[in-house]
Amino acid sequence: MRFYLGTHQPNWLARIPDVPLMLSHRRLASMRRLPIAVSRWALDSGGFTELSLHGGWTTDPVVYGIAVRRYQQEIGNLDWAAPQDWMCEPQMLRRTGRSVGEHQRLTVQNYLRLREQSVPVIPVLQGWRLADYLHCVDLYGKAGVDLTAVPLVGVGSVCRRQHTGEIAEITSTLADQGLALHGFGVKTSGLGRYGDALASADSMAWSLRGRYLPGCTPSHKSESNCLTFALTWRSRLLQEAGQR
Repeated sequence: MRFYLGTHQPNWLARIPDVPLMLSHRRLASMRRLPIAVSRWALDSGGFTELSLHGGWTTDPVVYGIAVRRYQQEIGNLDWAAPQDWMCEPQMLRRTGRSVGEHQRLTVQNYLRLREQSVPVIPVLQGWRLADYLHCVDLYGKAGVDLTAVPLVGVGSVCRRQHTGEIAEITSTLADQGLALHGFGVKTSGLGRYGDALASADSMAWSLRGRYLPGCTPSHKSESNCLTFALTWRSRLLQEAGQR
């Protein structure tokens, strides 16, 4: 399994050759000069923040696609980009005023629009219950997308309940259908429960934990953006979960 270490620090792309990273479009979009990556990395679209703040997407898919292409060309080593998907947590549905079905339809439509721009976007399955995710698989199929034939499929709306047996059932069922899955925001509990069903995963959990720890040097007020702390956390996480 490939594990992407989440970070808010774009310059880490140029500093860590052997650790895949995950960065948000929201962090990169305003940068005039981008780092040149020595590591593999993946792009988070910033969907949870976008929908939480605005109740919908304010960035046009064409604009996002242009940004992804820029990151490909100027940063390099981009494995894939997340689409502008629509999360299905109950609080998110309340924020958008839409249903699970509408969020799924919009997620599939966005993937199709971005794919037309020839950027390395992955499809993401959205839902809340197992039946929702299976329905989302069908929506992609009806749109002509064979999810067993793409390199990676994201599983959305799971990171805040990954310690539950329900998520383990969802991921194992989807994996059994032949899908190569990516888990967003996976922590130790999630890797222990369903890591074997994932082809890849990412997490920013180290930064949240580090926010409450004193800095390791006088220049660090906390460990929330400390590279040494992040790498130590990643190594311990993968060892505990039996991953590499």
